[in-house]
Amino acid sequence: MTQSDSRPSPLPLLVLGRGTDLHTERGVECPGDLPAPSDPGLVERARAAKAALGDQVFVLGHHYQRDEVIEFADVTGDSFKLAKDAAARPDAPYIVFCGVHFMAESADILTSDEQTVILPDLAAGCSMADMAAIRQVEDAWDDLVEAGVADRTIPVTYMNSSAAIKAFTGRHGGTICTSSNARTALTWALDQAGEGGKVLFLPDQHLGRNTYVRDLGGELDGCVVFDPHKPMGGLTRQELEDATMILWRGHCSVHGRFSLAAVEQARREIPDVKVIVHPECQHEVVEAADEVGSTEKIIKTIAAAPAGTKWVVGTELNLVRRLAAQFPEQQISFLEKNVCYCSTMNRIDLPHLVWTLESLVAGRVVNPIRVDPDVAHHARVALDQMLALPGETHRD
Repeated sequence: MTQSDSRPSPLPLLVLGRGTDLHTERGVECPGDLPAPSDPGLVERARAAKAALGDQVFVLGHHYQRDEVIEFADVTGDSFKLAKDAAARPDAPYIVFCGVHFMAESADILTSDEQTVILPDLAAGCSMADMAAIRQVEDAWDDLVEAGVADRTIPVTYMNSSAAIKAFTGRHGGTICTSSNARTALTWALDQAGEGGKVLFLPDQHLGRNTYVRDLGGELDGCVVFDPHKPMGGLTRQELEDATMILWRGHCSVHGRFSLAAVEQARREIPDVKVIVHPECQHEVVEAADEVGSTEKIIKTIAAAPAGTKWVVGTELNLVRRLAAQFPEQQISFLEKNVCYCSTMNRIDLPHLVWTLESLVAGRVVNPIRVDPDVAHHARVALDQMLALPGETHRD
């Protein structure tokens, strides 16, 4: 790679499945090409349908969505911010959530019964959320009971989880957290657990580990990983007894790919570069970065940086490209040369959005997301506990 003082080059990108150097965390796969842009004729159809619906529809766009979808979003943001934005618009009967399934569930929990949340493609799930099925989590809790530690364990569940897992957390006296307030949530939970207390952190092991070690000053050996596919999580009773953080064996298929080698390569090839990554990245990557933070923090940090700053960014590719376009006076590159976009997030494309909007114009509601009332109640208990945490704005 060559560097030019007048026109710096970004790190090269290789599409997974075509390039090499595919070493990664076990279980993280994202083969295939980047999504192709949709037919330009769909843009006019989307504009016409949205104009016809007027205030009847409120479109939410997650930061990881493609530009062609973000163009039609009334607001953009991370998952919990968008769910709260939906709740703040009770006059809009239809909420179209351009994100993934667990986000639409959160919006349904927080909005009124008179509002309908719609997910343009029901296949838009989340690999991390899917790594913690409710039956697995209930069985894991039974294991903690058998090991004699459940009465000293408080569940803390990341926002990136199903409504059923959030409800489990509410039933067991725990709280939800975002990547911004995870430190506050863990501090609260450990205080609630008391002496010798523990946290069961679901479903992303990396956010739990990074928060405990980096933010709370805990030791790595205070963390154990609970594998739901093994008896007792693959742990002994003594390991559970000695642990403070019981981390669910889950991870993000995008952030889990970023490697220490990529950070080191960026520092070699881009003089004076700053590395900023999401706390869902592996611990060694977070330790090697200059800045660590939520998606919102990444955006704000880069927006506030002076012209000429050089960044490599460890988060979803659509957002990194959008930041590079928004801040051309800075040099912004994707951290990994092996491209891994969020394939489920990219299922919400312009054809699905147009179909959703045109169906509403025709009086049909497609893909409504409705959380069971009992599940919604207990999930809301856990969400309300998060909202009661001190001194936080609860951004994702």
